[in-house]
Amino acid sequence: MNTLELAKALIARRSMTPDDAGCQEILTDRLEKLGFRVERMRFGNVDNFWARKGDTSPVICFAGHTDVVPSGPVASWKSDPFVPEIRDGMLFGRGAADMKTSLAAFVTAIESFLERHPDHDGSIALLITSDEEGIAVDGTVRVVDALKARNELLDYCIVGEPTCASNFGDTLKNGRRGSLSGTLTVKGIQGHIAYPHLAKNPIHLASPAIAELATIEWDKGNEYFPPTTWQISNIHGGTGATNVIPGTVEIQFNFRFSTASSMESLKSRVHEVLDAHGLDYDLEWSFSGKPYLTPRGSLVEAISDAIKSVQGIDPELSTSGGTSDGRFIADICPQVVEFGPMNATIHKIDECVAIDDIEPLRAIYEKTLKNLLTGQ
Repeated sequence: MNTLELAKALIARRSMTPDDAGCQEILTDRLEKLGFRVERMRFGNVDNFWARKGDTSPVICFAGHTDVVPSGPVASWKSDPFVPEIRDGMLFGRGAADMKTSLAAFVTAIESFLERHPDHDGSIALLITSDEEGIAVDGTVRVVDALKARNELLDYCIVGEPTCASNFGDTLKNGRRGSLSGTLTVKGIQGHIAYPHLAKNPIHLASPAIAELATIEWDKGNEYFPPTTWQISNIHGGTGATNVIPGTVEIQFNFRFSTASSMESLKSRVHEVLDAHGLDYDLEWSFSGKPYLTPRGSLVEAISDAIKSVQGIDPELSTSGGTSDGRFIADICPQVVEFGPMNATIHKIDECVAIDDIEPLRAIYEKTLKNLLTGQ
């Protein structure tokens, strides 16, 4: 159970974002013994590394993160979240599913593949960060920028995010929606609520525009993506008093958008609605990730075949969920997919992964390497 032992060693490190807590040294030590060239890339207070073995194409990269979210109240866990424990056929610990088991499986899959296929084609690489669960500004995106600057591109990338929903092997993510947020401030005139003719209520002024924005069909989606959605997350207005008309109202909203729309088109349509309603407003935009998509092709087929071979399941392609670091890697890699263990307990109390899923995960990664780098 080499993969299990490595996963336990990683879980035992309290690597809350952005503290890597020594996880990457555990990984790089094993990779260097396999002949990988390891570049440690620290940006700000974030540890990252890029490791590569081979100088030819195709280049297949495994990508992931050593950082985890906080455990929450330790007393609510049945065991210490940073002391890996096996019970009832499950491995418990913060990061067990998201995503230290995947990291362990990356390494042991590579070890096994190299032992069986020392003369394989192409190159194998790993891109690992400690800033995926945080603000993600000094992690994968910075490594990708460094690789792009020297024209070091990838052919295939597997991100080890937990993807499976009901049964291990049932879901393969071949893309993610983009995320675009806005903070809208609509201006009025503050005044006494008993004299509304002397004031302008910005909440009332904004309401028709909000209602229109909520009913717009932004796009119809496509074969891989659902339609783009627009949702309000927060509204703030007023002084707290019941007899004061507020002078401004702040509305925070978010788009989760598919490749059927662009950031520019969404922004333009929002401004058109606001302007049509004659609002006096300020609007600040925040863009945290463009959508990416990997249609059916060599990578999707290679990993789908591996899943079917190991688990007997034809995985469903999905673009659901939030953002991932795949959005950055897609800038230097035309084919990016995400595959990992069950996602039912990620970020929860008593996060866990099934022991019986660990070696199959390693086997799927290894079989994917075989499919892409040996022609067998």
